[in-house]
Amino acid sequence: MRTSAKEPLLRNAATLFSRSGYNAVSLRDIAKAAGVNVGSLTYHFGSKANLLREIYARHTLPMNARRLELLGEAKRISNPDERLMAILRAYVVPAFVSSSDGDGGGAEFTRMRAVLSAEGNPDAQAIIADAFDETSRTFIDALGECLGGASVEGLVWRSQFLLGALYYALINPERVTRLSNGAVDGDDREAAVNQLVEASYASFRSLAVPSTAHQNSKETIDR
Repeated sequence: MRTSAKEPLLRNAATLFSRSGYNAVSLRDIAKAAGVNVGSLTYHFGSKANLLREIYARHTLPMNARRLELLGEAKRISNPDERLMAILRAYVVPAFVSSSDGDGGGAEFTRMRAVLSAEGNPDAQAIIADAFDETSRTFIDALGECLGGASVEGLVWRSQFLLGALYYALINPERVTRLSNGAVDGDDREAAVNQLVEASYASFRSLAVPSTAHQNSKETIDR
């Protein structure tokens, strides 16, 4: 199947998965939505898991590449606080990008990720882990380098909280508009990025343990 012929299958599968989850969507459903027969779909993808794996690869490879590119720039910042802010932006910004097909951003793919993560299907879980775990660990390590003495427990949990906030900010922006009675535009992506980064900065920054020298100096003054 030519690449152009695969696009409707991948696009319709992502839409169906984002609406109904992985478990509830059959290959027949995807084939029907794309206007092809099931035999053609199974011949070229083999299984629903392989189809999902290609969807993830098309979205996450460019997203992860952009995240790592921005992370490399952030790590060159000498001031730890400024570097921390830049690292968080490097993680958040690419997820909000949705200017072209397959760029890794956008609400639909993020909604699909959230739905599939909640389902706990073993095939989907393995695909998600393959797509994100290595990059996530790289970011956790970079965050830890900014936060002297931060525990692995704190870094991992707060990274999980950041991911949850990122999911929700992308898939349900209308709630922000509604709760603010229209005073805040939930679809303002620049504002969403800034708010998410600032909140995450405060969360991670609190993990830093003051240096021994600072503690000793403070104890001397207190005496």
